[in-house]
Amino acid sequence: MSYHRLPGWACTRVEDIADIDIGFAFKSAEYATRGVRLLRGENIEPGALRWKDTRYWPEADIEQFQHLLVRPGDLILAMDRPVVSAGLKLARARPSDCPCILVQRVARLRGREGTSDILYHALSSPAFVRHILIGGQTGTQLPHINGKRIEGFEFPLAPQREQQRIVEKLESYFTRLDDAAATLERVERNLKRYRASVLKSAVEGRLVPTEAALAKQEGRDYEPASVLLERILTERRRRWAESGKKGTYQEPASPDTSNLPELKEGWCWATVDQLTVGDRSSGYGVLVPGPDVPDGVQLVRVGDIRNGQVHLGEIKRISKEIADQFQRTYLQGGELLLSLVGSIGRTAVVPNSLAGANVARAVAVIPICSAVDCRWVEHWFRSPLTQARMIGLSHEVARKTLNLEDVRAAAVALPPRCEQTRIVEAVSDFESLTDANTLLIDQSRQRATRLRQSILKWAFEGKLADQDPNDEPASVLLDRIKAERDQTQPAKKKSRA
Repeated sequence: MSYHRLPGWACTRVEDIADIDIGFAFKSAEYATRGVRLLRGENIEPGALRWKDTRYWPEADIEQFQHLLVRPGDLILAMDRPVVSAGLKLARARPSDCPCILVQRVARLRGREGTSDILYHALSSPAFVRHILIGGQTGTQLPHINGKRIEGFEFPLAPQREQQRIVEKLESYFTRLDDAAATLERVERNLKRYRASVLKSAVEGRLVPTEAALAKQEGRDYEPASVLLERILTERRRRWAESGKKGTYQEPASPDTSNLPELKEGWCWATVDQLTVGDRSSGYGVLVPGPDVPDGVQLVRVGDIRNGQVHLGEIKRISKEIADQFQRTYLQGGELLLSLVGSIGRTAVVPNSLAGANVARAVAVIPICSAVDCRWVEHWFRSPLTQARMIGLSHEVARKTLNLEDVRAAAVALPPRCEQTRIVEAVSDFESLTDANTLLIDQSRQRATRLRQSILKWAFEGKLADQDPNDEPASVLLDRIKAERDQTQPAKKKSRA
């Protein structure tokens, strides 16, 4: 069934039922520290206005901008980058949002004869998003839509009383969907806390029985981490000597344990440098990667590192000539990656499939020796306390930056080797569970989004509310709005003149 066959429905355009105003280009030099809030595109999110980084205009100078004041119930649409991943940047102004003034490239729509609610849902529909995306956006550096494009959007309009029934149904369905979305967000936050709690327990030796406790229980000996560390340092010296490097071998410094907590029995403290191989040092990656090269060398960037893994979906490739300038950060598989710029402390163990790839300048490559489970060191750096410690060591330039020397000197709690493996496997089991639940949450969100779009589609196909032959046809409503506009528009123009 299409709308033109529904009794009483009519095809209309946004400009037929709404007054549309575009904001003014206020000069930033004339902003005030207090006054009336300026409503900018940055304040518009799908469904609501958010007052972050608020700018003000002097209240004493507001008289000339009365026509740009926002009232509760007004529809506000961002004209710059109107479509984001969460949806259309369209919101209804709440009483708490007012008063505020529209700025340039922000549109205010005010429906006539009580049509604002149905107009809001029409503009929220997939049809309007397609209307914008297919030929509606202009500009390359800053995609935006113009007022004419908004005005010209056509959609089916129900009789006024049926509009009210449709809006009631939509609000009822969407309230339940919003409640479901809030529940999903709450579950997601709990999963993040759970993941952090598991990591915290792991690095504190509380996730699995310690090797010392098991050895006592089973009446056997075990190798404490201090003995393991001595073997690692001996192997480190041997590898350096066999590498043919010139100069004198520099013994890595031991950690300063004066402010470090007491460890579990059988554990010891070590620095990152002590746990690396002797013939290869930790290093930064490629400084200037250059353009993408389709068959080039894979380049791991900070954004590719998430939740302890390297995600290859959007990995960049660079020319081999550029990658060859940074030989020491060519990956072999099994190294620890640690982000040093911007998002401090993202970690991953390099999978063998990435052997031959390189990394960006903001990522450190740390070659952990084979006597240590690199996954344990990765968990240590991803744990909440270590993350906080690394962020505390970073300094602000243009962005937060962590020095590689601070990473080399960072202390790592070292359990006995077999205990490391048990901890890593337990963490892996817990994280597999949280990953599976996170996937279910993402799928539920996608289903909710599709359902919301389907409900809006049904609403404008006349499938959501009952039709009543006694309802006043939409054409009569449109005629009344036109007559009212013909009377008020000349007066409005005269008053502004």
